[in-house]
Amino acid sequence: MPTDPLLLQERHALILQRLQTDGRVLAPDLAQWLQVSEDTIRRDLRDLAAAGLCQKVYGGALRMELPAAPGGTPAQRRSAQAGRKARLAAAAVPCVAPGSVVFIDAGSTNLAIASALGEQRLTVITNAPAIAAALIDKPLVELIVIGGRIHAETGASIGATAMRELELICPDLYILGACGIDAQAGISAIHFEEAEFKRRVAALSKTVLVATTNDKVGTAAPYAVLAAASLTELVAEHDIDARQADAFAARGVRVLRAAQP
Repeated sequence: MPTDPLLLQERHALILQRLQTDGRVLAPDLAQWLQVSEDTIRRDLRDLAAAGLCQKVYGGALRMELPAAPGGTPAQRRSAQAGRKARLAAAAVPCVAPGSVVFIDAGSTNLAIASALGEQRLTVITNAPAIAAALIDKPLVELIVIGGRIHAETGASIGATAMRELELICPDLYILGACGIDAQAGISAIHFEEAEFKRRVAALSKTVLVATTNDKVGTAAPYAVLAAASLTELVAEHDIDARQADAFAARGVRVLRAAQP
């Protein structure tokens, strides 16, 4: 706890430090810790949010999920946390009804889900070549690929051509790849076009599922995709933050937990 009054820049640095460590901050806690008024903290959080350094939410702020650093390719993301993603996939697969039309978004956890789909008749639509490759040898899956230019960082088609082709579909289930996941801030994405594409698929789909590792929970990316209450199912790790799980459940979201390792 500070013993002397802090300068503005010092307060901001300490708040960002806490955000980096905890993923979220609450204004009353910060006010007590930094020995300033809650009004001062709210102004600090507004300043940091305006600078793109956090996501302001009611009562506090969330850590921003920024674009991946060079080297964070789709292939590298697929190899990270493989066991955790496999357990999430096992928990998510029972949500896929036989005979349904499913849109599977790009993402390493979603790739694990696609790979784990059993021998059941499905129509799967995807905008991600890696997802399509995982399904091509499944004889009961009718595969439809949304085309266009591939966005290098996301590994998916998200441009104008892909948006036009979306108008032909009406999925029963959308397995959405999320960058930020929070009960207040909702589901968010790192890139503007990516968020626009995901919003459109969600609007066309009857139900929406997100499967996530814990590191994304309680964070926000720059562009909003979906309000938390618009999510149908959240598939999380067994030790997801209980406050987040309860907050999603209170908004009508079915929260499923993966098995323990």
